[in-house]
Amino acid sequence: MLDITRKPMPSSRWPLPDPMRRALDAAAEAARTGAVPVGAVVVHRGRIVATSYNAPPGHHDPSAHAEILAIRAAASALGQDRLEDCDLWVTLEPCAMCAGAIAHARIGRLYYAAADPKGGAVEHGPRLFDQATTLHRPEIYSGLGEDEAAGLLKDFFARLRS
Repeated sequence: MLDITRKPMPSSRWPLPDPMRRALDAAAEAARTGAVPVGAVVVHRGRIVATSYNAPPGHHDPSAHAEILAIRAAASALGQDRLEDCDLWVTLEPCAMCAGAIAHARIGRLYYAAADPKGGAVEHGPRLFDQATTLHRPEIYSGLGEDEAAGLLKDFFARLRS
């Protein structure tokens, strides 16, 4: 099995890069719509080309995760299905479906804020990018904006339970 080393990002001592700030803002918007607060941003050569948030309830589509919607929008905006020169910034560790889409889109770098021990597929669960059958592996960076992303999720689920 290949070992994809997780590269933790520095703590919140430093300002968040704009793409993660925008992903967190999109996640907050998802929560306002009643969806699980996850946001995603695609950056192509330093320019944001797509921003999205989780929208399965609003789209009536279980595949309408933030990453999927952002990848679709970026591919459309760039007029190509391969996004090798792109970075994906997302507030939660991608699930297996989203990790598969990241591999198929050939995303160059993946930045995610909070780990997802239950549903994540990057450093948890199937660890998709560690599998020999996965033909593309992005560089992976995690933990940047983790506290804020985890707080959005914790607050969202606390409101659901109350």
